[in-house]
Amino acid sequence: MTRRAGNLFFLLTLLVTVAAKAQSPADVHITPHPDPQMTLPAGEPTLAVRARPLRVDVDLVLVPVTVTDVKGKSVMDLRKEDFRLFERDQETPVRYFFSQDTPISVGVVVDLSGSMKSKLDRVREAFDEFFKNADPADDYFVVTFSDRVKLLADTTTNIPTIQSKLAAMEAKGNTALADAIYLSLLKLRTARYERKALVIISDGGDNASRNSLRKVKNLAREADAQVYAIDVCDSPSVLFTKKIEERFGRQWLTQVSEVSGGRTIPVDDASKIPEAAAQISVELRNQYVLGFRPGNLERGDKWRKIRVRVARKEDAPPLQLYYKTGYMAQGN
Repeated sequence: MTRRAGNLFFLLTLLVTVAAKAQSPADVHITPHPDPQMTLPAGEPTLAVRARPLRVDVDLVLVPVTVTDVKGKSVMDLRKEDFRLFERDQETPVRYFFSQDTPISVGVVVDLSGSMKSKLDRVREAFDEFFKNADPADDYFVVTFSDRVKLLADTTTNIPTIQSKLAAMEAKGNTALADAIYLSLLKLRTARYERKALVIISDGGDNASRNSLRKVKNLAREADAQVYAIDVCDSPSVLFTKKIEERFGRQWLTQVSEVSGGRTIPVDDASKIPEAAAQISVELRNQYVLGFRPGNLERGDKWRKIRVRVARKEDAPPLQLYYKTGYMAQGN
């Protein structure tokens, strides 16, 4: 990406970051836990969040789009003319187009429930791989969860500090995954950069949260952050012993990530976690940004659906696009 394009990104005001993958799987119900135990022990850092929903007046809409081939590798040779963008099923001109590689604020969410004990070394390796593609200006915070949600490392650009804290992690207890995602998305609202992402590593569904899937999905849909998840698959014999809400872990992680414009990468054994983390890092550094001006804001539709398509020759290999289904409009 050119310096000029990077400057353009930061000069654009009153904008909403959007992206979508057109897919709407049915909700999976997760029974709330009666006591989420999200109060942190004295002396530990706290998750400073605000619960007010995000609403932005829209003058220009920027749509980050990740494009991969059939092998999941990033495709970065597309031109502006290759993209078609639709708002409420009507095609709209793409007025701005560039490849995006600017500083980003990242929330890291790590599952420390008991089932992750044998996988923690791979998780540490995964973040070593993830940080290899970091911009020196990027900032990060780290949230861990088991029975409760904990802020392991508050926002910092100091990667060695984060790595030292990750080295001291221990796994035990249940899985409050929904609470961890919910609170992390709220914390990202006050992040430094316009570009925001949440990266989750977990091996199971939820069995200890107060927040439901629907609530987390709604927040992810309205948030201006992309959610990426690495789902470490359990063997069929282990999965059979889990409660029903735990078995649906991958399905609802996929729903939350896709509604945000990100995606979930399943891995069939822990040794592949570092490779998946490296892939997510590369994708965050290789995105297209399509900019368009919204249609009539006098209409009463707050949620505006969008679609992005890539024009390809009939014999060209298929591509997969990841982007949000729409954006929240104000000014109606």
